[in-house]
This record gives sequence, structure tokens and C-alpha cells, in this order.
Amino acid sequence: MDTYNMLVAFADRWLLLLLSGFFFGVVIWVFRPGATKTYENPAGIPFRNEDKPAPVNDSVNNTAGNAKET
Repeated sequence: MDTYNMLVAFADRWLLLLLSGFFFGVVIWVFRPGATKTYENPAGIPFRNEDKPAPVNDSVNNTAGNAKET
């Protein structure tokens, strides 16, 4: 039972602190100055082919490995 109490105390204190630090680190990394340019391109992916369908030889569609060779 002593090992169980030791693990519970460790999880209560240090893992909470570690995971909180990781969470805030990720939030700071995402919202850092200059990150806007990094995320502008991926944010627009759903709207790229809004006016017309994507071409058949689009590189995004070829990543599945079933594209025809030309």
C-alpha cells in the first residue's frame, strides 16, 4: 500500500504540474508572435477549391498512392 500512496502523491503533485506546463507551453507556442504566417496556409485548405472542384492531378489527392502516372 505504501507504493500506491507514493504513486498517488507523485501524480497529484508532479504530473499535474508537468501537464499544466506542457499545456501552457503549447498555447504560448501557437499564439506566439509571427505564428500567423505559419498557420495561414493550412487554415485555408478547406476553401481552396470553393469555386470549382480540385484537379485530378492535385498533389493533395496523389498522397494516397492511388494516383495515375502520366
